[in-house]
Amino acid sequence: VQLQASGGGLVQAGGSLRLSCLASGRTFSSYCVGWFRQAPGKEREFVAAISWSGDTTYYADFVKGRFTISRDNAKPTVNLQMNSLKPEDTAVYYCASRKFEEGFETAQGLGVIAEYDLWGQGTQVTVSS
Repeated sequence: VQLQASGGGLVQAGGSLRLSCLASGRTFSSYCVGWFRQAPGKEREFVAAISWSGDTTYYADFVKGRFTISRDNAKPTVNLQMNSLKPEDTAVYYCASRKFEEGFETAQGLGVIAEYDLWGQGTQVTVSS
């Protein structure tokens, strides 16, 4: 059971990147996948999350209107499209998963870091000014 994040890189401010999280090893139909980030010297913070059905999404306020999380129905992948990137978006980005009872839990619950129990390795995103 693992999550594999990819797609990080170096981009200029205002540019875009697309991160992907490949999930494997179990049936994820009752799970959600979230993206988190950690900048040097800072705590890990929630970015966005999506239920496996794709029907429920939740975003941190600082990425609303710039980032879009989505499921790839053709493969077990969750993507994070990041547009209008800012230098303050520079961080290591991680994807993670946990069980999510869609219809019984609130979307806001997707943002609780402590609830996630399966983490992938990080991918570095660097935004230059």
